[in-house]
Amino acid sequence: MQARLTPRRLLDWSDDTRPENFIEAYGVQDLFVERLLAHYGGRTVGYKIACTNEAAQRDLHVDGPFSGRLLSEFVYDSPAQLDPDDFFIRVIEPEYGVELGQDLPPRSTPYSRQEVADAVGAIMPTIEIVDSRFEPWTTMGAITLIADQAVHGAWVIGERVTNWRDFDLATQEISLWVDGELNQTGSGAAVLGHPFNSLTWLVNALSDKGEGLKAGDLVTTGICVDKIYYANPGEVIKADFGPIGSVTVSF
Repeated sequence: MQARLTPRRLLDWSDDTRPENFIEAYGVQDLFVERLLAHYGGRTVGYKIACTNEAAQRDLHVDGPFSGRLLSEFVYDSPAQLDPDDFFIRVIEPEYGVELGQDLPPRSTPYSRQEVADAVGAIMPTIEIVDSRFEPWTTMGAITLIADQAVHGAWVIGERVTNWRDFDLATQEISLWVDGELNQTGSGAAVLGHPFNSLTWLVNALSDKGEGLKAGDLVTTGICVDKIYYANPGEVIKADFGPIGSVTVSF
């Protein structure tokens, strides 16, 4: 938290305060979130899911997904204009967002993907801005990244789509544009094969800890392209989800 507010980069985390396992890492994340809320205000509105495709896992040297929190003070409606100096880095990730329409409480048996899909009230096109205190952040490993609020910086959301069943979220092309120029394309298939596979992972991971999701909670399900893009000050970034809509952020 001190590194965020100063601001300053952390070059390593080699002393005995570094968490040694996932339980400790999420414990540090919980405390970090408490301090963020105490400083900035607002509330927790949901979760982000990180490292949901093989390219991201390779790049970050992790072997599976992990999660962080979405905080109301860092959720913005599209089109959003953000201060580039509020971020150490500005990694752009086009992602499917989800708003739950039903509760998914913890239980003893895992949820199926169909049960989780049935609880989805709406989807939305979104851009997550990934940010980290650590340099180099891509080599720190999952435990450190989890502790660092799962490297979440901000989230920009488009219009909610309630007729999402009319679309194939795995195959719908998603294009990323920078200052009007096509940067790359992808699809929901990059997200563990389907965004709801990612969502199901989160629901069951929370359930294992005795936690759940409630109607109205928001989740961003993971990057839909294979290459991360570092945005520069002055740029306008657009993620186009075709008939599902688009979302824009400028710095």
